[in-house]
Amino acid sequence: MKPPPSHNSEINRLVIKPNLSIPLSEIEMSAIRAQGPGGQNVNKVSSAIHLRFDIQASSLLEGHKARLMNFRDKRISDNGIIVIKAQNHRTQERNKAEALDRLQDILKKALHVPKYRRPTKPSYGAVKRRLKKKAERSAIKSSRGKIRDFD
Repeated sequence: MKPPPSHNSEINRLVIKPNLSIPLSEIEMSAIRAQGPGGQNVNKVSSAIHLRFDIQASSLLEGHKARLMNFRDKRISDNGIIVIKAQNHRTQERNKAEALDRLQDILKKALHVPKYRRPTKPSYGAVKRRLKKKAERSAIKSSRGKIRDFD
């Protein structure tokens, strides 16, 4: 007897971060013929994938949409449409997976907020130790010079 189907919503979603995902229904994918060498297969089979994702029409938050629109990437058009063409593999399934991976990478990079770096100063003791080591090193190096007579 088979187990009942699980109601896992992650199957129909592209996960960007643990708390952020987009439904696959917002991603438009079409199969096209791949370019380049491929023998008899290349002219018959539509194995390449052309992926389109409209940022403005997506269910992302407005702040995320703004970050994506300002992100500098040649695959994002001025209209806010991400266009990805995957044709490296011979099968449509692998090209589809690669296109989704590339979209996921673009979204991760664009939506990544760098951690704020709080500027700090070295402690008083650290400054003193550094200057003491510099003085010791300077004395060692100056003792390597020519020996002078003080007569």
